[in-house]
Amino acid sequence: MAMASILPASTGGGIGESDRVLKSMDANRYATKKTIAQGMLDIALLTANASQLKYILQVGEKHEFYGLMLTLISISIILQIAQGIACILLANYNINKEQSRETANAVQNFSLGLNLATVVVNIMINGMEVKHMDDVGPGLGLEATTRGL
Repeated sequence: MAMASILPASTGGGIGESDRVLKSMDANRYATKKTIAQGMLDIALLTANASQLKYILQVGEKHEFYGLMLTLISISIILQIAQGIACILLANYNINKEQSRETANAVQNFSLGLNLATVVVNIMINGMEVKHMDDVGPGLGLEATTRGL
């Protein structure tokens, strides 16, 4: 599969100017920076999942969805670890080399699939974390607005 090239918008200059712009744009450098940024976001999500895991283990069986939450958080963490491994593998490929492109593309697609699965699992986790009004501190719930009546 051929990789799409990054073409700048026409600046009205000659062919030589366009060639200089293309040479200064390194797709491999862009992909590396994108992978690093994605890794930082993954660390933030992993930290949030660790916090959720701590909370669910502290509350224990009293939580309405204890078993489901424990399972979903564990799946999310496992998916994130697998995605981190895929990012490490992806960083070893140079997409400027023809022989690396197909493998890098496959690893990238696998990583994207893991990312999608992680998003779906975390949406489910956050759906289970809806707090009841009794969990809201005093003066913050509905009773605060009806007290003056």
